[in-house]
Amino acid sequence: MRTPNYNFERQERDKAKAAKKAEKAAAKAAKTAADGGQHEDREALPDPSSPSAN
Repeated sequence: MRTPNYNFERQERDKAKAAKKAEKAAAKAAKTAADGGQHEDREALPDPSSPSAN
């Protein structure tokens, strides 16, 4: 039976997690670029039908 190398195993998990996170961020950036960067934030725009918008 081998002796566990906890530090190495943690480093490998962290490396895999960072790679997955970077991949998701790149996909999100590509999607934003494909949309032309035009994303409406509905919370930032007031609703014209609400009485508080007047």
